[in-house]
Amino acid sequence: MGTTAILSAILTLLSGIGIFLVACQMMSSNLESASSAKLKSLFARASRSKLIGVGIGTVGTAAIQSSGATTVMTIGFVNAGIITLSQAATIIFGANIGTTVTAQIVALGMFGSNALSTTVIFSAFAGIGALMMMFAKSSNTRTWGGILTGFGMLFVGLSLMSGSMEDFAALDGVRIFLAKISNPLLLVLIGAVLTAIIQSSSVMTSIALAMCVTGLISLNQGIFLTMGSNIGSCIVAIIAGMTSGANAKRTALIHLLFNCSGVIVFLVAGWLLNVLSGNSLSFGILFEKMFPDAPQTQLAMFHTFFNVATVMFMLPLTDALVGFVTKIIRTGDVSGNETLRLHYVDDNMLQAPPVAVGQTKREILRMADLSMANFDRSLDIITTLNFSERELFDSTEQEINFINKSLVDFVVKLSDRRGLGGRDKLFLSTVYRTVRDVERIGDYAENIVEYADALSAAGDKFSDEALYEISQLRILVHSLYDKVISAYSRENMEDLDQANIIEEQIDDFTKRMEDDHIERLNKGICNANTGAQYMELSSNTERIADHLINVAKTIRAFQTGA
Repeated sequence: MGTTAILSAILTLLSGIGIFLVACQMMSSNLESASSAKLKSLFARASRSKLIGVGIGTVGTAAIQSSGATTVMTIGFVNAGIITLSQAATIIFGANIGTTVTAQIVALGMFGSNALSTTVIFSAFAGIGALMMMFAKSSNTRTWGGILTGFGMLFVGLSLMSGSMEDFAALDGVRIFLAKISNPLLLVLIGAVLTAIIQSSSVMTSIALAMCVTGLISLNQGIFLTMGSNIGSCIVAIIAGMTSGANAKRTALIHLLFNCSGVIVFLVAGWLLNVLSGNSLSFGILFEKMFPDAPQTQLAMFHTFFNVATVMFMLPLTDALVGFVTKIIRTGDVSGNETLRLHYVDDNMLQAPPVAVGQTKREILRMADLSMANFDRSLDIITTLNFSERELFDSTEQEINFINKSLVDFVVKLSDRRGLGGRDKLFLSTVYRTVRDVERIGDYAENIVEYADALSAAGDKFSDEALYEISQLRILVHSLYDKVISAYSRENMEDLDQANIIEEQIDDFTKRMEDDHIERLNKGICNANTGAQYMELSSNTERIADHLINVAKTIRAFQTGA
């Protein structure tokens, strides 16, 4: 084989890797979109059972075909304080099992050399899916077309990689060189480094499968490369954890320690197996006997066995592992009480857009609670002229403003991600105005506190009649808020209708407040200064009601598609 042929084989390998990576991304994003509702309920579930945590990680990773996405998303949940470190650990354990599905699919596609091969059959799905994406009118059909296209492209890339391996296998120099690499630690290191570079254990495992099938490497060499790929896959979690809080860093470290522990245990077990059998047994020999004449199945089954066994070994040690990483990483506030941060979303969740959408709504609801809490404080301050909660009010207003900016920035990034369903995109289009409406509630509460400052500076206060009317107005606003939140969170049109009725009652009530105030002015019960602050309070509260109803009205977009 000449230089041109070698260069061609290298370029073919790179082409196969590129197509394989694109296929994985296409499958992942479209699978996320197709299963968005299930993913939201799956990952939002905080479980007390370690086995359920493993199940969530396994099913979630198998569904979206990306252990990296599952791990990064889990880091995001931990960083947001949604799940504990123990729960995150079990989900990551399960993700390692779920990622073996890809290797099993790839192995299945390598059968059939004399007849019509499964690789050719499965590759044809790329064309079928592409036609569905081009001509289907339904967005759901186009999504499934994207899944089929990604699935088919997976085998197109695999075919190219296998072809390049056959070319390399024809080179005596390459075979001799690879045959010399028999040291398990070196093979594990090579697998880890290559996986860290391409950031995909699925690609590394698929390359190892192709090399085994073409005879370029032995099954034992493939086993050690695959074990190393598990360590290299941690690079995605490490990168995500480095940019996040202490608990996120701990989660990334758990992922690394888990995979390294599995590799160490299997290296020791393999060495003992070899020594005790007098060099007659190894993992490779055992799996060759269990699955004869099918090297692709032998390596794929070892990959699954390795990850399942590692989970079984590490699961009872979860609490000890969590305690260890907690002692190692002590920096930062890990209590979940950090100020000026988003509590339910961070950039790590961009790896799973459908789940991030659900968390965005939770962040908005939290922001609404903060705004209403400040509205209550503002009324307490102006009615009692007690400013003891002024510092808390100011810090909450600062947090509301922070959420306003940070959440909008997050939604801009999220809106550009693939894998979002039609309803998710529709929801995100309403977020910008919703966040602005909620932020304005805080601004009007700030105005009310300023009116309290004016009253206090002048030595004035509201009359008993005015205080009673303010208390009644507060009750109405809270009734409106309850209906608005119920309508918004549950997308309930009946609650929206009731919210509209209450909002009209608030309009009528604030108009009566103005009339009653004028009557009190004429009677000399109130002076001009208290009257001015009272009228402004009434007007600002009425505008708060307007912004609240605007939040609830966004659900009409989901009913009408407008």
